[in-house]
Amino acid sequence: MKKNVYSALMSLVLCGTAAFAKPEFVGYEAFGAIGDGEADDLPAICKAHEYANEHALPVRSNPKATYHLGRRALTAVISTDTDWSTSRFVIDDRDVENHQKSLFEVRSRLQPEKLRIDRLTRDQKQLGAYPSRDCFVMVENRNRRRYIRRGLNQNSGSPQHDCFILRKDGSIASPIDWDYETITKVVARPIDKATLSLRGGVFATIANRMEQKQGYNYWSRNIVVSRSNTVVENLKHYVKGETEVGHPYSGFINVRDCADITLRNCFATGHKTYKTIGAAGKPVSMGSYDYSMNNVVNLRLIGCRMEGILDRSRWGVIGSNFCKNILVQDCELSRMDVHQGVSGTYTIRGSTLGYAGLNAIGRGLLTVEDSTLYGNNLIHFRSDYGSTWEGDVLIRKCRWVPGGGATMTPYMIGVQNDGMHDFGYPCFMPRHITIENLMVEDGHAPDGYDGMYVFANPDAIGKKHGAERPFPYRLTETVSIRGLQTASGKRPKISTNQALRNSVLLREKN
Repeated sequence: MKKNVYSALMSLVLCGTAAFAKPEFVGYEAFGAIGDGEADDLPAICKAHEYANEHALPVRSNPKATYHLGRRALTAVISTDTDWSTSRFVIDDRDVENHQKSLFEVRSRLQPEKLRIDRLTRDQKQLGAYPSRDCFVMVENRNRRRYIRRGLNQNSGSPQHDCFILRKDGSIASPIDWDYETITKVVARPIDKATLSLRGGVFATIANRMEQKQGYNYWSRNIVVSRSNTVVENLKHYVKGETEVGHPYSGFINVRDCADITLRNCFATGHKTYKTIGAAGKPVSMGSYDYSMNNVVNLRLIGCRMEGILDRSRWGVIGSNFCKNILVQDCELSRMDVHQGVSGTYTIRGSTLGYAGLNAIGRGLLTVEDSTLYGNNLIHFRSDYGSTWEGDVLIRKCRWVPGGGATMTPYMIGVQNDGMHDFGYPCFMPRHITIENLMVEDGHAPDGYDGMYVFANPDAIGKKHGAERPFPYRLTETVSIRGLQTASGKRPKISTNQALRNSVLLREKN
């Protein structure tokens, strides 16, 4: 059928208006979707979005339909507003053509810009490059490795790279983390002025049963967001049918290589934890994420929820890498985690974080306020990346329940770095830590308990080392405490580590 005739027929079918009138929106049924929960609707859904993208039309699903997304290796590209309302989507991962093929990708229709950037310096604010639009930019120096991981999942690190927003006037709107004498790759993606909205939808994944005894084999039957200025709201995702075997997921909502992203009032599900043989040849746990974020500038999670935030059989719900400026507000999640760094601001506000807690690596200002946390540490600085935070920490009007109420001696700030491993960068404890009006529920402490510690012992890795540390760990300078309350009534101590006790200046006021 010729294209112009096809378009006219689609106009009639989609909105019921007079012939040749432009439809108000696109529906899946017009392209052959059945919506009975059994027929494979993914080919029709792909065609519907292709038509919508071509004609700049929004997409609306049937609120009463249940769409089955089938086993075929197809991706529906979303470039216009999409309202899934109360529609249901079934994703059966027991038998698929390609488990690494995404189901949906939210993608800009703007083409990348060509930019030349020869050098960059840390915290540089201006460039002599002027794109035609504000751009999300990623630069890389493949000759330098950072985040050289330590432990059972050890690796040789990642190429040094930065993501940032470059304005039309050449100004840089987010911090540059490294110095670049050489830049081997530049990617510049224009930021759409209009916000794209992805709204609603109730998704149910029937979990995979893949068996692979060694290594990771991540699944990506998911929704990828790679368009800047996108809002995902009221989307729910459930997981069912997990068995004793399976392999991890890389994030049902997977946000990558973009800027200005908001997840609002979404519902996530924690995944079962499986085991594999890691890079060190020993058993390790495999983590599945419902939310995954990589190379994102200005990420906001607002009002997002999940169930079972204290269920230790479920992996922590979020993993992220290389992000800048993260806000978690009014959320209830099992954890928040930044593996290979966040810079700028990292803010947890008015939220509840479960057993897997608050994890951090990076630099800038880390703020935790008006929140309840159930992790083993109030803040855990990941030891596999050097427990580094180059900057300050502010904890204000929070409640901490160590280990979710388990019997344990509380260590508020979790750190481990004995100065014997090269992570690809110098490592720091937070420079200044300010704690205001914190309540610590330490009533389940063991016998002989004499009060919580502000810091864990950085040297508690199992080996004894001498005074010479080839990669020294810079210690905290000051801790200011005001209005701290403990259920036990006992006052805090700095650490079991002598160097920390000698180094840190503690200022405490009731």
